[in-house]
Amino acid sequence: MTRAHFLRAMLIPTAIALGSVPALAEPLAGRVDIRVREGTTAAQAVVYAELIAGASPARPASVTITQKNKAFLPRVLGLPLGATIEFPNADAIFHNVFSLSPPQPFDLGLYRAGASKSRIFTAPAAYHVFCNIHPEMAAFIVVAPSPWVTTAAADGTWRLDVPTGLYRLTALSERASPVTIETRAGVVDVRLALDESVTATGPRLNKFGKPYPKEAYKTDGR
Repeated sequence: MTRAHFLRAMLIPTAIALGSVPALAEPLAGRVDIRVREGTTAAQAVVYAELIAGASPARPASVTITQKNKAFLPRVLGLPLGATIEFPNADAIFHNVFSLSPPQPFDLGLYRAGASKSRIFTAPAAYHVFCNIHPEMAAFIVVAPSPWVTTAAADGTWRLDVPTGLYRLTALSERASPVTIETRAGVVDVRLALDESVTATGPRLNKFGKPYPKEAYKTDGR
């Protein structure tokens, strides 16, 4: 083997290896400003970023939303596509987790204290999740089409660490329609504005699409 052939043989694997190294992460950050109705507080926002050019890597995650004191904890969650959520029942009563949200509504059925059921989310969407027994229980889950997703802090600030590139950035809340802008990695003063002042809320519906019966609103701990 000549010296030229030897050097070429050494450089080809090195080039392949370097090509597989992911780009270094840069910060992408800002704040979500939310307009609300008088006398109401803003819902927690979810923010996610999608690469404008190129495919986003798949990074399925496993997280837990606990049912405790007749509430979902956490109440708002942003997840990458393919994520699995465990819904353990930490109350001393029965619960029935469900969602009527398209494109993949689901019903985990009735289960007792100490039991847990899970759901894999394979379609990007915003899912409103409830308990069929207790109408006060509600959660908001955003399944993003990319792995770069987060929930905003109480003051609306947020941060993502993303590879270098151009991004389509989306913010939404359970009471506001999505807002999308284009930006790039490295920008740390992105401002997004949501409007919750026009949201009309009707009676909460059970998994059959019917209003909850009056007895479901009792506060006797059942």
